Amino acid sequence: MNDSHDLPAQSHSPIPPDAAPPTSFSSEFRAALPAGPEPFSFSARGSEYFRIWIVNLLLSVLTLGIYSAWAKVRRLRYFYDNTSVAGSSFDYHGNPKAILKGRVIAVVLLAIHHFASSINPMLGLLAALALAFAGPWLIWRSLQFKLYNTSYRGIRFGFGGSAGGVFRNFWAWPMLGAVSLGLLAPLAYQRFKRYQHGQTRFGATQFSFHGSVWAFYKAFLAGAGLWLAGVLVFFFSLGGLGSLASLQAGGLYGLLLVLLLYGWTFTAFPLLMTLLQNLVWNSTRLGEHQFRSTMRWPRAVFISLTNLLGIACTLGLYTPFAQVRMMRYRIESLTLLPTGSLDDFLASSEAHGSATSEGLGDLLDFDLSM
Repeated sequence: MNDSHDLPAQSHSPIPPDAAPPTSFSSEFRAALPAGPEPFSFSARGSEYFRIWIVNLLLSVLTLGIYSAWAKVRRLRYFYDNTSVAGSSFDYHGNPKAILKGRVIAVVLLAIHHFASSINPMLGLLAALALAFAGPWLIWRSLQFKLYNTSYRGIRFGFGGSAGGVFRNFWAWPMLGAVSLGLLAPLAYQRFKRYQHGQTRFGATQFSFHGSVWAFYKAFLAGAGLWLAGVLVFFFSLGGLGSLASLQAGGLYGLLLVLLLYGWTFTAFPLLMTLLQNLVWNSTRLGEHQFRSTMRWPRAVFISLTNLLGIACTLGLYTPFAQVRMMRYRIESLTLLPTGSLDDFLASSEAHGSATSEGLGDLLDFDLSM
């Protein structure tokens, strides 16, 4: 806790000459102070990350992708080390060899699917179905790996769950969202985040999620509705069907429509991103402690558009600067709202933190972004 919090009302009795100065509070007195908001901070710099990014890129190319596992560890350690709350930063302990094993397995599975498809379309379909059913397990293992290898003040995170819960929330609900033409997508996403956050723990303390389905529908409707409204405005402003005919013929109006839609998408998408981050973190608790996210759409739009322009004008070299800018805004929009002393909370969590599934040390990170 910071020493700058307001002190309780004092009596007007004389202060003994040997009393400690006001700035040297005892640990008992500090623990009695009311907890205040603890904002997250992100101290990474684009110039620093550029050096990491360019070396990672070159070595990954020279080693035909093998170094990418070590590159990921370097990147995450830099980002975690520069992310802090309540005066302490996070740590990442991932083993590059475990990440490389996961990627090798993923490549082998994809190669099997490609080989089966080249032999017989039916075999390719069966291999695709096998990969689809293996997907939830891969996501589960990846989440376990990432959280187990993340720590704060020496206390590790963890992810639980069961095979049934993983299949239901990481496969069944997303499939329903897809086959319903998006009508069930907000419900599927709510179930996914509820399970993901609800099964996460920090040491011995469990996270919980309280976002309602209706809140997710409102967020998706706001984001999709804004984008669709803009599309209709551009479409009818440029002549409706005539602009589509010009597009097919390579006309100026068609080209203008494409550029407007492209720019509008990068303007409207940050609204959905902003609404979802605020909704997810404002609905998440760690024990009795809460979070607050205050992202704003205009600021997110400005960062997104200027990042896009910077990347385009530098032929991609601005990418690490763009990543740092957006990550800084998203992280520094978060605030931890403690309900008591963080020192007591950390002490109680640390008691069981070291016993968090020591056998998980050989987990694989399948890096689903592949």
